[in-house]
Amino acid sequence: MTLQERYEYARQRYGELGVDTEAAIEALKRIPISMHCWQGDDVRGFEGAESLTGGIQATGNYPGRARTPEELMADMDQALGLIGGRHKINLHASYAVFEPGEKADRDALEPKHFKKWVEFAKERGLGIDFNPTMFSHPLAETATLSSESETVRRFWVRHCQACIRISEYFASELGQPCMMNIWIPDGFKDIPADRMAPRRRLKQSLDEILSIDYDREKVYVAVESKVFGIGMESCTVGSHEFYMNYAAKNDILCLLDSGHYHPTEMVSDKISSMLLFFDRLALHVTRPVRWDSDHVVLFDDETREIAKEIIRGGADRVFLGLDFFDASINRISAWVTGMRNMQKALLYALLQPSEEMARLQEERDFTRLMMRQEEMKTYPFGDVWDMFCERTGVPAGDGWYEKVMEYEKQVLAERR
Repeated sequence: MTLQERYEYARQRYGELGVDTEAAIEALKRIPISMHCWQGDDVRGFEGAESLTGGIQATGNYPGRARTPEELMADMDQALGLIGGRHKINLHASYAVFEPGEKADRDALEPKHFKKWVEFAKERGLGIDFNPTMFSHPLAETATLSSESETVRRFWVRHCQACIRISEYFASELGQPCMMNIWIPDGFKDIPADRMAPRRRLKQSLDEILSIDYDREKVYVAVESKVFGIGMESCTVGSHEFYMNYAAKNDILCLLDSGHYHPTEMVSDKISSMLLFFDRLALHVTRPVRWDSDHVVLFDDETREIAKEIIRGGADRVFLGLDFFDASINRISAWVTGMRNMQKALLYALLQPSEEMARLQEERDFTRLMMRQEEMKTYPFGDVWDMFCERTGVPAGDGWYEKVMEYEKQVLAERR
């Protein structure tokens, strides 16, 4: 059977349940996913960092890591060319691009240091999201925004304020909002004697960061919690409760990272609650394996459940990004696999007879509801996905893999 014949059969099957596959494909085209730059170079950035701090680890030594802005942009281009739809890129401040002989510490970063990223995004119709980089720096060895040292704390406040101005530059130049996410590695390895004081300092720092004037229609500031990290196993200053309350009180976003909770907690279960009380939500989708290990996103149960909640709550209300960095496999393949799996999960959610299933739940007809949920798993979803790929000009199935391997032979081998 041809793809068109397979698709028509799938369209008929879904249509019998009141699901419009054409509408689903068009909706998926309009959902941007923010592709994180740090998968391409193992979170090194362009400041010459030889190692990572803040509990961050990129494990593996697969050859071909991007070493320069030009290499990273070329690799991102290769990946984006294999992912259907229009998306965003997600940058950390440590990826500033300096002219020869130029250097600026993080608290002195300016929009001009990201001009080449804006040019890259404009040429490809991309948006940009942004992150202050609060790790892998001499002044981040103990704490950042919660530091006991006024000098250290003030440095990181200035850095975050500079990042707001850079985010506003991105939004103005690219004509779409920039989500700027603050995550800090501050915490304690063993049981702290005083949790209140560092959290009070963090609150004060955030208040100072947000005190500068900026366009809130262009820049959406988010704060990201974490339950624990390497070297901060007993307490993170920026806990979920702290940030959720701070975000609600100050009308900013609370970012949920699917690797930043206890293993039995599911981000998919939190999304609906958050969207009842926040106009918008930010997400980092990753795959933790027993801890926040940032594995490549799979088309697995939790990713599908996250996607269902995004679609049910309104995809236009969610800043959706990925966050993983696997250095044990081809880094471009990791990007493509993760991004396409997130898209597959979104399409799977769009193809659910959600109104019928919600009605069955309201009627407490859980027997029929379970039947419907399980039967949907074997509907011809793959044929609709292949049609989405066809219409967006990217390979269906595993056709993209050979392109990545050819790129590896031609380009990545030179970086060994």
